[in-house]
This record gives sequence, C-alpha cells and structure tokens, in this order.
Amino acid sequence: MKQSQLFMPTLREIPADAEVKSHQLLLKAGYIRPVTAGMFAYLPLAKRVLNKIEAIIREEMDAVDANEMLVPEVLPAELWERSGRYATYGQDLYKFKNRQDRDFILGPTHEETFTELFANDVKSYKKLPLLVYQIQAKFRDEGRPRFGLLRTREFIMKDAYSFSADQAGLDAAFTKMEAAYVKIFDRIGIDYRVIVGDAGAMGGSDSKEFSAPAAAGEDTIVYSDQSEYAANLEMAKDAYVRQENPQEGQELAELQKIDTPNAKTIAELAELLDEDPAQLVKTIMVITPDQDLVAVVTTGDFEVNLVKVQNHLGYPEVELADEGLVKETVGASFGSLGPVGLPENVQLLVDERAADLVNFAAGANEDGKHLLNVNWGRDVELADDQVADFRTAKEGDLSVDGKGKLQFTKGIEIGHIFKLGTKYSKALGAQVLDENGRNTDMIMGSYGIGVSRLLAAIAEQKSDDKGLVWPASVAPFDVHLVPINLKDDDQAKVTAELEASLTDQGLEVLVDDRKERPGVKFADADLIGLPIRITIGKKAGEGIVEVTVRGTQSEFEMRISEVNESIAVLLDGQEDAQ
Repeated sequence: MKQSQLFMPTLREIPADAEVKSHQLLLKAGYIRPVTAGMFAYLPLAKRVLNKIEAIIREEMDAVDANEMLVPEVLPAELWERSGRYATYGQDLYKFKNRQDRDFILGPTHEETFTELFANDVKSYKKLPLLVYQIQAKFRDEGRPRFGLLRTREFIMKDAYSFSADQAGLDAAFTKMEAAYVKIFDRIGIDYRVIVGDAGAMGGSDSKEFSAPAAAGEDTIVYSDQSEYAANLEMAKDAYVRQENPQEGQELAELQKIDTPNAKTIAELAELLDEDPAQLVKTIMVITPDQDLVAVVTTGDFEVNLVKVQNHLGYPEVELADEGLVKETVGASFGSLGPVGLPENVQLLVDERAADLVNFAAGANEDGKHLLNVNWGRDVELADDQVADFRTAKEGDLSVDGKGKLQFTKGIEIGHIFKLGTKYSKALGAQVLDENGRNTDMIMGSYGIGVSRLLAAIAEQKSDDKGLVWPASVAPFDVHLVPINLKDDDQAKVTAELEASLTDQGLEVLVDDRKERPGVKFADADLIGLPIRITIGKKAGEGIVEVTVRGTQSEFEMRISEVNESIAVLLDGQEDAQ
C-alpha cells in the first residue's frame, strides 16, 4: 500500500473533547472519526486492525467447533416482550415503529434471537451441544457517550451462545470458551485479567470478565497481591467469616434512645459517640422494580453494594430510594434510619459484618434520634436468609481466599462469559426431547467480546509519548518503508525491491511515498505505530538501511540482503514479548 493512496487524515492537535488517551491517539493518528455522538467511522487503518482481531477470533472459534452466523440488527419487539427484557432493559434500548406501526428495536445483544432460532429448529438432545456466534454491530442508546470507543451508542461485538441438554454440557462449553478467550487475548497481545463479574441485564450465573488494566477503565478490578483472585468491584469479596455466636459471653446493654440532631452521617455520629465507625451501622433504603422498599444495613466503615443486593433479591437492578418516599413510609429522613421498628412492608437485609455486632448504635427511624445498644434477636428479628455480603470491598482488606491483600486498579471490560441457564429457553419455549423422551429446557451460556472496545483497550495500553505501538499480531501493516527521497535512484530502487520481497514473504507493507520532509514522515510513522520501520536513506547505494523496532525504539543498520530473514525474526520476537 502506498501511503499517498491511503486515507489517513492525521491531526497535529488533539480535539478538546477527547478525554482519554485511546480517543486522542486514534483520532490524531487517523484511525477513527466521529459521525455523531457515540458513533464512529472506522477509517482504513482501524478497519485493518479490526479485521485482524476478528480473524484471530474466528480461528479460535473454529478451533472449538463454533458456528459463525449472522442475524438481523433490527429485531421485532415482541421477541423481547416474551423474554421480559423489552420492559426491563431500560432507556438504553433503541425502540421504533415501522410503517405498519409494529414495534422494533436495534439489537444491543441477541440472546432472544438465537434462542428463538434454536427453539424452532432443534428438537432433540442428540443435536446438542452446539456453539454459535456472530460478529456484528450492536446498539445502546447511551445517555452520555464519552471516552471515544469505550462508551458508545454503536459498537462492534462478537457474541456467542452455547446450547446444551444438561448442566454438564453447559459446564463443558463454559470451560471450552474460557480457554478459547484466553488464547484470543493472548494472541492479540493485550494485558488482561480474568475476574469474577456480574451478569447484569443478561441474567445468569458463574460470570467471568476479561478486563484490560488501563487508566481509562470504567471498571475497578479488585485483585489479591499474592494470589490469582480477581473480581470486578461489584462482585469482589474479602475474607470475613461470620462469628458463630457473637453475643456469647457478652452482656446485652439496655436499649437507649438519644437525641442526635447534628449527626446525620456516620462520621458525625462516630465523633459524637467517640466510637469507631466499624461499631456503628448505617441503613440504606433501596427500591426494587416492583416498587418495594428494602432496608440494607452495613457497618459504618463500608458502603452498600447495590449489585450484591439486587443479585440476592433476584432483580436485574435496584435503585436508591427517593427520600420523600422513605419519609412517608418509615417516618424518618436519611441519616436517622435504622433496622428497629421498620414497617412490615419494608424488607430488611443485613451485611454479615453488621450481623455480628453487639450493643451497636443505629438510627431510630425518627428524625434527629439514634438508638444505642441495639442487639439482633432482642430488638429486631433477623433470619439467616436476611444476612449475606452486601458491602463493597475495600482496598487493603484480606482477600477472600486468605492470600494477600486486596488491591484496586482500573480496567476496561473486553470480554464477558456467563452461564445463562434456562432463563431464555423457558421464556421462548426452547425445549428438546431428552433421552427419556421428555421435554427439557435447553441450558444456555453467553460469551461476548467487545471487538471495537479492544481497539481502544490496546491503544490505552500500547502507546508512548510519540503515538501508538501496535502488537505485531493486529498491527494494520507489518512493515513501514520510509524512503527519505524517492527522487534518488538508489533509494527508489531499494524501496521497490524491499516492498516486493517483503510482500512475497507474506508481510503487509506500507510505503511512505509522500513528498514530505523526513521529520514529518518519522513523526507520522511513530504516530500510527507499525511494528517495524525501515528507513531507506543515504546509504541505500551501499546496500544498507536503518531498521527501527517501534516497541523499543531500538535502531540499527542492516544490509539489504539480511532484511527479509531479520524482519520475520523481529516480528516473531515482538509477538513473543507481548
């Protein structure tokens, strides 16, 4: 490819609205351009990277006998109404009507579509297990698109689904896909962690995320500094173990109500009582999609984790309750809430740390008042099924596996696998006859890779102060030939010979044939970030060129006769170093 013929509109200045490094570099290097808020055009360089990412995905999917398909991006609303997600998915769902006034959506994901296809065409357990996947644009009406390709309204995704006749088949598919994902991300050359994740709006269990550590990450990865444990902050756990009988040997002090007009926060209450926040409780009110109020109690040194609450309750999401509704129902405002004397229509959940407290302080459910010496059992009944881990893990706590301390880092979700079970097959009637001739729901798994997000995640990790540094496996071209002056016969001849020989070797070569100053050519070469640059300059007549390895910025002279063999070795070395 001649660079003069390549649509590569580089920028000298970074647009003001480009907040993160990947967005800045992909714009500046001419990889992407915005079309409207949250929707981007992938220019030729970006499309070549995407093609290579997709090729790696397809090869590894072929290796596990997954079938590639393609289903419509526009979906009938009734399909999602049958699963229940048309009502519950939220405002991110693009909805519209056609000329016949039928409701449609733009697909953000395709569990329903694939389940419907299997429900119609697979009737016997003998046809299972099966793996299917597609690579396609998805759509979510993101309220605030930002961070370039990391939070968009249209994005490219690989979504895969497994269909099995029994749990063993699902477990085998899940294990197979996890191993395939490890190979995919290893081959791409991105740094990542496999972490415990939340299935969110997809439903299901046994969720694992593949997260790429990066400063621009919107997720927080929690990991142990001495073991393999890693989880999304929403799911992370510490090593706390409930006490068998925390009140044993303790004298239960008399319950007291005190005035606390100026203590509306845990910090203010702790100062007033001269008490450690860990010995106090806070009560947070949340509301479910069914409009039920739930009081969630934690110790004062922790925050309530809404994801753990919603998973415990079995809802796709819960929200913090409105203070007016809480005041109307409970009789007190925020800052004075507690577990004692709650109305019968308010469900109580208690974090395990709080459940082990004895003689603790809590809001009295009267504005400006708190209770001292509250005790479970005596002052408020508490069943085992009301107690669980409802707190957000804290950095520095002991890891749940007992090995090392929890550490936090930012990460970008690049892949997600989870066991859906029968959530969609039950709703859409996807059943097969089992070996005994009885109808049984297919058991499903779902496996996604954010293809366009990978473009941004790689750019976040693989760059320096000069520009992008693509891993050799996904770089838009393998070699960048940069002749200083093509009017020089020796340089022109050597450039043509190298282009031909490297191309014959199966390498993809970009030739900078532009009439630009050397400084401009070198700056653009560093900016777009191809693995190997070969500069053809004044020593071309002597049969010598200069080779630069982009990842290390190492430079050395090389005889033209040695280039073909050496470039292949250098590229292999970069892949091994990833």
